[in-house]
Amino acid sequence: MPKQRHTGRKKISGAMTFMNLTAGKWVSQAIAVAAELGIADLLKKGTKTAAQIARSASASEDGVYRLLRALGSVGLFAETGNRTFRLTRLGKLLCADSPQALGAYARFVGHESTWRPWGELGHSVRTGEPAFDRVFAMPIFEYFGKMPEAAAVFDAAMTSISTWESKAVVASYDFPGIGTLVDVAGGHGLMIKTILKANRKMRGILFDLPHVTAGAARLLRSGGVANRCEIVSGDFFTSVPEGADAYIMKHIIHDWDDQRAIQILRNCHSAVRRGGKVLIVDPVIPSGNVAHFGKLLDLEMLTLTPRGRERTQAEFRDLLQRSGFKFRRVIPTETHLSLIEGVRV
Repeated sequence: MPKQRHTGRKKISGAMTFMNLTAGKWVSQAIAVAAELGIADLLKKGTKTAAQIARSASASEDGVYRLLRALGSVGLFAETGNRTFRLTRLGKLLCADSPQALGAYARFVGHESTWRPWGELGHSVRTGEPAFDRVFAMPIFEYFGKMPEAAAVFDAAMTSISTWESKAVVASYDFPGIGTLVDVAGGHGLMIKTILKANRKMRGILFDLPHVTAGAARLLRSGGVANRCEIVSGDFFTSVPEGADAYIMKHIIHDWDDQRAIQILRNCHSAVRRGGKVLIVDPVIPSGNVAHFGKLLDLEMLTLTPRGRERTQAEFRDLLQRSGFKFRRVIPTETHLSLIEGVRV
């Protein structure tokens, strides 16, 4: 009987796989703390000991070592011996100057504005109501309007992921026949900046609440598109700027229930020229047990937002039709997002 070759790898049991899944909250909070301390930026020029990092970050040497060891086990850092660590390719995503900088998003995931409501996920599952309102006694966007520190963390997180997502949108869609594009609730303007840089003849309008657009002008100037992008403040439940060729919304429709999503879309329908487009940039949930980030993000919507949700293609088709648009197609991107294209009829 031939001997079984020993590969040196331990087979992971079902129970251990289960335990690793339940440890997800530990990993996300550990990454958030590493982002808060700026550890990746401290390591980007070369290896450092835990003691050196702790001194630079004004933190406990023992705590920093244990944090780095834990995050080394999931691939963000690598221990090279004698409590010395280097940055990995994955860990570079936490660097402030990374082309796909996600550190600000990691900080938001660990911030009390999202962390505390997730502790009440059971309330949302049982009632269908946002746990955020239960924890903070007000809806999430009202909270951000009153809490500038939390709003700054949220806005930075949205800009952080938009760096990666906006490039994927531009790579997947060529914006045919669009002379003027309105970015509805476009935050600080990273997406409209990215789109305008790739489409030199296009003009843009960045539209959002006043306390959000206040931070947009510098970003548009830094991208060299300020002369082609107007900044307009307002409330998309009331109206949006009129007469553009297309209206784009990333991570917006998923924040709201069907009734309010349709209200936003109808305002876009009233404003867009005949034959113009609406472009929804959100996850499109696949059927069955296919793994998809949007299925987990949907729980974030359940927990934090005013009955927001991720949707299937059929649900987006229904929203568009009820808003006066004709559903045209879904265009996937290299991220978890797709573009859902509707045309005014």
